[in-house]
Order: sequence, then C-alpha cells, then structure tokens
Amino acid sequence: MTIRVVLADDQPLVRSGLRVLMADHPDLQVVGEAATGDEAVQLVEDVDPDIVVMDIRMPGADGIEATRRITAGPAAARVLILTTFDEDDHVYGALRAGASGFVVKDMALDDILAAIRVVAAGDALIAPGVTRRLIADFAGRPTAAAQRPVRALDGITEREREVLTLIGRGRSNTEIAEDLFITVATAKSHVSRLITKLGARDRVQLVITAYEAGLVTPY
Repeated sequence: MTIRVVLADDQPLVRSGLRVLMADHPDLQVVGEAATGDEAVQLVEDVDPDIVVMDIRMPGADGIEATRRITAGPAAARVLILTTFDEDDHVYGALRAGASGFVVKDMALDDILAAIRVVAAGDALIAPGVTRRLIADFAGRPTAAAQRPVRALDGITEREREVLTLIGRGRSNTEIAEDLFITVATAKSHVSRLITKLGARDRVQLVITAYEAGLVTPY
C-alpha cells in the first residue's frame, strides 16, 4: 500500500529534502506541499492524504492550529509533528490538538520514515524521551488535572485502568504484558477497548487521558 503524504513546513529546503528522501521509497508518495498551516488544511481537503508531516512554527495558522482543524474535520488524515522545537508546551499542545505522533528533525532519517509508516498504519508514536517531559510538564499545570473529571473513565474495568496507567507511563504492549503477567495479545485487546470506550483517536490520546485523569505522576 502506498502512503500518501502531505509535507507542511515553511522552509522549502526541508520540504525538498523530505521529498527527495521519500522518492527512494516506493511505499511513500508526496502528494502535496504546504508552507503554512492554512495551506496544509486546504491540501488535506483537496488531495485526501493518509498523513500530514507537520512543522509547528509556520506563518499564519501554526502547525498546532492546523492539526486541530484537520483532526476535527471529516478527513481521515493523521498528523505527525516533525519539528526542531521539542519544548514541553509544543509537545503537549500538538498532542492535545489531535496529532498522532511527535518527532524532532535531528532524529535519524530512517527513524523519521519509520514514524511516518507507524502513524499512517493507525498507531501512535512519540519520540524517545518526550513522554517523561510530558508528565513533568503536565504536573506543572495546576488546573489541567481537573479538566477531565473521573466520569471520563466511567465504564472501564479495574484492569483497563491499570493498562491506561501504564500507557500513560509510555509502556509498550509488550512491557504492559510483562508488568501485568498477561499475554501481548491480551494487552493489545485492552488497549483497543480503551480507545473505543474513551473515544480516543489513538494511543497518544490515551496517554493524554491518563495524565488528565490523574493516573500518572512525575517520576
């Protein structure tokens, strides 16, 4: 299957570099480029991509606002944030806006391509090290934990609550299985049910829910 990609970055050199890089991979096809957040939103409507690789700082509507508009719309496109800025407020803002992944430009090129494939496949990905910073950042927001009351977790079982807590700590399905002495397949089933019950877009949104429900604390 070919993954249709829109590149959104205000630097032509970055877009050109990514386009050339993807040209060597037949499963990746660049179907459009945008220099602003507004252009990215319009392109999603026009070409219906599978994924938007989105910078944060762009003229006009920035990448966070563009992500919010794309994920709130009818399009099925998913958003992978790719930026040089990995400060906590940008990470948190992007994920709250509905992004399914967050990687930084100084990662290895193969890792960036892998992230595109992961997010396009319906999974979620956050660059290594970002999860802990997210937890610390969230802890510094005194009103944030109250934004999603306990009712947001109504209908989930105690086991699912345990799984959600581990997801919030950045644990993989394999690690969750080891921690809870269950099979990987069972861990995956719990994750899928949590996504359905909590109305989450993907695993990243479960991480945010875990923070906002007070299940995860800094460590």
